[in-house]
Amino acid sequence: MRNHSHTEPVMNTRARFLTLFVLATILGGLALTPLQASAQQQTEIALTPFSIADGIRSHLSEAQLALTESKAGAESAFSEARALYDGDFADELATLAPDADTVVLGGFAQAEQAIDDNAPVALAEARSTIWTALLKGSFGVVEISIEQGDIATAKQWLLLREYRRATRFARPNADGTLALLDMASGTLTQTGALVAVRADLLDGYQARLDEALRGMSAADGQGFATRRVEYASLARGYFGILSDAYEQQQGAGALATANAAFEQLVAAAYSGDGLQDARAAVQNVLHGFRAAPLTPQEQQRRAGQLLRYLSLVSVEYGRGIRDGQVALDLEITEAATFLEGALVAFTDLENTLEERDQTTTTEISGLLTTLDGYISDAASRKAVVSPGEVSAAGQRALDLLGATMPAEWQKHDSAADFDVINAVLDQMEQAVAGGQYDLAESSRLEAYSVLESGPEARLVVFAPELKVPIEDLFWFGQGENKGLAALIRDHATLSEIKATRTALDAQLLAASKVVGGTDEPVAVGTNAAIIVFREGLEAVLILASLLGSLKQGANRRFRTPIWWGASAAMLVTALTWLLLRSVLSALTRYGEMLEAIVSVVAIAVLLLITNWFFHKVYWTGWIANFHAHKKRLIGGEAGQIAGLVILGFTSIYREGFEVVLFLQALVLEAGVGVVLAGVGLGLFGTFLVGLIVFALQAKLPYKKMLVVTGAMISAVLVVMVGNTVHVLQVVGWLPIHPLSIVNFPYWTGTWLGIYNTWEGIFLQLAAGVFVVGSYFLAEKQRDRRSHAPRAEAVASPELVTGDR
Repeated sequence: MRNHSHTEPVMNTRARFLTLFVLATILGGLALTPLQASAQQQTEIALTPFSIADGIRSHLSEAQLALTESKAGAESAFSEARALYDGDFADELATLAPDADTVVLGGFAQAEQAIDDNAPVALAEARSTIWTALLKGSFGVVEISIEQGDIATAKQWLLLREYRRATRFARPNADGTLALLDMASGTLTQTGALVAVRADLLDGYQARLDEALRGMSAADGQGFATRRVEYASLARGYFGILSDAYEQQQGAGALATANAAFEQLVAAAYSGDGLQDARAAVQNVLHGFRAAPLTPQEQQRRAGQLLRYLSLVSVEYGRGIRDGQVALDLEITEAATFLEGALVAFTDLENTLEERDQTTTTEISGLLTTLDGYISDAASRKAVVSPGEVSAAGQRALDLLGATMPAEWQKHDSAADFDVINAVLDQMEQAVAGGQYDLAESSRLEAYSVLESGPEARLVVFAPELKVPIEDLFWFGQGENKGLAALIRDHATLSEIKATRTALDAQLLAASKVVGGTDEPVAVGTNAAIIVFREGLEAVLILASLLGSLKQGANRRFRTPIWWGASAAMLVTALTWLLLRSVLSALTRYGEMLEAIVSVVAIAVLLLITNWFFHKVYWTGWIANFHAHKKRLIGGEAGQIAGLVILGFTSIYREGFEVVLFLQALVLEAGVGVVLAGVGLGLFGTFLVGLIVFALQAKLPYKKMLVVTGAMISAVLVVMVGNTVHVLQVVGWLPIHPLSIVNFPYWTGTWLGIYNTWEGIFLQLAAGVFVVGSYFLAEKQRDRRSHAPRAEAVASPELVTGDR
């Protein structure tokens, strides 16, 4: 019994153990199955053309490093690289791009021999040869796949490529990828996609060729022989990718000469002798060659960048120099950065400029080199030339560019404006990172002035819904992100400023797509007409209302001061136009503040005049003691005249200032003639509105006409208050409390001054209450005085007016 009783628990324990083991095995197998499948999927995903080629490059780099210490390690890394190449990848490359496969195999043979000979320089050459051959092979596979309509293969192999190196002025180009997406969606033909992909890749590889040549020279200067050969071999390989385009443009004989020049370059890099002569020969065969010629639109954008960046070089340099010494390093750095952008743009345009005027282009190149030397010397404290010298050299270059560039290149380019805005916002972030918040604010204002004096003119017509959020993010913000002005004022952290910058970048990207449309005269003229009509409508309604209420009796004399003020505003608006031609950026950076000040004055005067009209003009027929109380009317006769002059002036100029900014930007884009035609159309529409208003007034009985006129003034006042509150919030002079219970569409702000803030709604209601209150108060006074004894009027007959 003891044995049995002892055995049973043991058996039960074993049974339980076996059961648990089986269950664990089953569950473990179930758990491992998706993991194994996932691992298999990851392996399949990893084995793309790009990952294989990148793996080959990595293993060859490991072999290069290992060769100096362990030949066995180099051989092992080389074997892994060769194993990655063999298989489906090599088969597909050999089938679709056999020439590239031949070069790759030759490179592997050279690499293997270099490891056997313990020759790191030869291995560096082989690595560059293999990598550039893989890039060329990928290019060929993509071309054939597009021609065959195999978008999936084209997409996969297009990942195996190189881009222009990203800078603050040039982001990696995605035209090839976008072209394949458009081809897949049916919005682009195979031919169109092939042209776009070729242009994208050729442009990138020519940029890489230039970088390789510069890298080779730098390595030579540092005495790095292995790196010198590596860069020379890369240059030769990149040219191999461009060789078909070179032959098409220059001919087979020229291609043979160019290939020989690159072979000589690699040989000179090996020996270290005659490298400068060899590079000069390469530069000579490349002179005038552009693998992917720029489109007219790209040329105009590069020209816009060149002119914009070059004009900013002397501005930044001048800010950084005080008393012959560098006072602000950041400003000198920015001057160097803008000059770099100008040089990149000039390089892209140089060949075309030389075709137009080689002598002038050579002089421009020399001036840019001189500027580069000035700024480099200042940055290194080697020498500091005066800001005047830098400005003179820059202006001379700009003058020569203006004389050499085609007229279409010199039209204002909004895309270049957005490039400048991004660059200056980068400068703002750098200033914040360095704790220089005053410089950050200066950069913010500079970026905003570029926006307001350029792209905003188009934006305000074609996508006004984007104007408000962009302004908010530049200034004090009304949404999830605080505005940059508020953040800089509060010395916010760099991460907070970057968060707002990210939101702003998204809005600017949307804006750039909108304003990047046609510059046809009809579009620009229509743009100008809409701006003038919309901004002028408010002023016309005020003037028409006021003048219409001053048509009878002694009140007619008050029409003249209003016309004086309006005429003065038109004159000052014209002077502002002329002034902005020379100091545009200096004033536009404070444009919102100036608009806010003028608007506040206009509202104050309009409130005063409205109250006066209700009490002293609208009810003239019932007020017999007008002359007795005239000294109380806005400070007496002189006060009346001054108030009406100010009202006429502010009613026109507050709109005129903003119109001038917008029209100035359009003039830069399309010229004075087109814009003036649009202005004429807009003024004609505004004039018609004025005639209609006066015609309606003339048909109404006097009292009803005055009531209608009062209603018009009241409506304009409410709109003006809403717009002014918004501007005051934009510049941070009023607090912002978003209205969450309702979200008004953008057009309510554009046309009615209604924005989603409590302050705006409250003050608009307050303005309306003030006007209505003035009306009822005037009615009450009229009723009281109408029941006054007639004897008062008889006792004082001189107080009775004839304006009944």
